[in-house]
Amino acid sequence: MGCKAAAAMGLKAGGAGKLRLPSVVAAVARSRMMKLWVLRATTTVLLWTCLVQLTAVGETWGPRVLMGWPSCRTARLAMTEPVAEKAVLPPRRIYRNNGYLMVSCNGGLNQMRAAICDMVAIARYLNVTLIVPELDKTSFWNDPSEFQDIFDVEHFITSLRGEVRILRELPPRMKQRVEVGMFHSMPPISWSDISYYHNQILPLIQKHKVLHLNRTDARLANNGLPLDIQKLRCRVNYGSLKFTPQIEELGRRVIRILRKNGPFLVLHLRYEMDMLAFSGCTEGCTREEADELTRMRYAYPWWKEKVIDSYVKRKDGFCPLTPEEIALVLRALEVDRSMQIYIAAGEIYGGKRRMASLTSAYPNVVRKETLLEPSDLRFFQNHSSQMAALDYLVSLESDIFVPTYDGNMAKVVEGHRRFMGFKKTILLDRKIIVDLVDRYKSGSLPWDEFSKLIRSVHANRMGSASRRTVIPDKPKEEDYFYANPQECLRDPDLLRAS
Repeated sequence: MGCKAAAAMGLKAGGAGKLRLPSVVAAVARSRMMKLWVLRATTTVLLWTCLVQLTAVGETWGPRVLMGWPSCRTARLAMTEPVAEKAVLPPRRIYRNNGYLMVSCNGGLNQMRAAICDMVAIARYLNVTLIVPELDKTSFWNDPSEFQDIFDVEHFITSLRGEVRILRELPPRMKQRVEVGMFHSMPPISWSDISYYHNQILPLIQKHKVLHLNRTDARLANNGLPLDIQKLRCRVNYGSLKFTPQIEELGRRVIRILRKNGPFLVLHLRYEMDMLAFSGCTEGCTREEADELTRMRYAYPWWKEKVIDSYVKRKDGFCPLTPEEIALVLRALEVDRSMQIYIAAGEIYGGKRRMASLTSAYPNVVRKETLLEPSDLRFFQNHSSQMAALDYLVSLESDIFVPTYDGNMAKVVEGHRRFMGFKKTILLDRKIIVDLVDRYKSGSLPWDEFSKLIRSVHANRMGSASRRTVIPDKPKEEDYFYANPQECLRDPDLLRAS
């Protein structure tokens, strides 16, 4: 009974089966816990107060106290590990945001490249936030590449932060508006000056908050724009639109391979199936090939001109030169037979048969596919814009650049090479060339005379300084801004002398 009574003293009524400490012991334990809690709380408050005070001391003591004095170990690390300098970014431009501009580019790589430059300039002028442009995925090439697959998107955004705010995507609230259709979409009018965007486009942005421009090619005028707008177009093109590190590195590798074997000429040979079908040019093609190209042209509804007289178009100089014609021209221009000829183009229509004249005259004809291993290009296959980016880089660095047709790449590369110091670019006069070629092939013009005339015609067509042609009310016929960005060239005295 005594044991049971003693045990019962340690039980608390209502706590069946739960052992409790005697009241005195419990009180002591609670007192100790309270003291410990107070000590911890006091210590935490003191440490936090010290930290705040140290931070408030400012620049004199803060870095030393908070970061610590250098120890022997940190001194050794400082001697062996270089400290990467943080990139200096331009200060953000502070302005009242008038809304958001979304753009969907159309066309090939260089058509989109020029359009992106225009859209940045327009966004800057209108004080709107630009969303990283969407690239064309529905054109003939069906390239699924996104902006960040071709261009260094982080560099694009940060390098322009002093001019315009650029976001990768709309803020959540604005994205919700777009998802429910609360935005406006339209194609702007081609070749418009900046007043059109101020008077017509800006009110739409302010009204709808988000404006989507669904076509962007050739939407800004070549001439008659403020100097700061023209210079910003150049800054974007030659500074902010860098290709991705992977594309840049592969381009440098191709250039190194070419340089090991001496000087090289880049031939932008626009004799691909899509170009021939679009232009309706069939010089040198078989009847079956001509029919195939015609069927292809009719298959694409946006290639509006259907019935084309290839003979007349060629005589007027509106067809890309054939491989046979360009072989004669290069020989007449006295390009050394041992010169490396890099073909910047897609698959040549007609293959080896059509290339035979050129490879016979110039045996060192190469392409990226012959200079690189298949594994190097594995990730670029079926991505025509990324392949074109490689050709663009090689074209810029070539000793001579020769485009056989005045498409977007030819024009943009021409302008970029002018910007780089008027690097030699042979601008072929196709109308005169086809006439001379036909006379030579018919036997009415001897080779010596043919060669002399070709050199004479092109003596002043080597990419040197010249004034951009202005044709009021006919912007499509005047010189293209990106082919000759004279406002941005580094030696204005050359322009004054031209």
